[in-house]
Amino acid sequence: MEFKEFSGKTVDDAITEALVSFGTTSDCIEYEVIEKGSTGFLGFGNKNAVIRAKLKFTPEDGIRDFISKVTSAMGLTVRTEINKENDSTYCVELFGDDMGILIGKRGQTLDSLQYLTNLAINKDSEEYLKVKIDTEDYRKRRKDTLENLAKNIAFKVKRTKKAVSLEPMNPFERRVIHSALQHDRFVTTHSEGEEPFRHVVVTLKR
Repeated sequence: MEFKEFSGKTVDDAITEALVSFGTTSDCIEYEVIEKGSTGFLGFGNKNAVIRAKLKFTPEDGIRDFISKVTSAMGLTVRTEINKENDSTYCVELFGDDMGILIGKRGQTLDSLQYLTNLAINKDSEEYLKVKIDTEDYRKRRKDTLENLAKNIAFKVKRTKKAVSLEPMNPFERRVIHSALQHDRFVTTHSEGEEPFRHVVVTLKR
């Protein structure tokens, strides 16, 4: 947002004008004083205070702006809903038609958008911010699928007594597999390979 000029009898009055205009509170704007103003002498030569102010560019603004540019380039019309999980983590839910295009094969397009958004939002941030992006509850559905897969693979390993290597997965998906089988008394898991081909191997415990 561009700076706008505001004036008042004092700097505080000018700030108040800016807050009213933006419909916000003082912690949400940044400003610089152009003219401090003066009362003149015997009522003559009064000068109003003048400031330049604008709304602060928040992480939410940055996230929404970046996602809008990427999805528009993909020919998608997307509505973005952002909620703070904590002071440094933002959960983003995307709504629109053709979200299957945005998810991609095994969530690869969604993962790429999440990765790029994290890079973009942290480029000028003093502290590390984490952005989680989801649409149509894909993350939960994928997690449920992977947990079922893990149980089926564990059963196969126990039955055949042979290790099974799963398809390459991203770090989040590998963690789901490890977590799903961490309390199994008969099998264990570990990861092998280099990104992006790193995968989980399920083996019998010795």
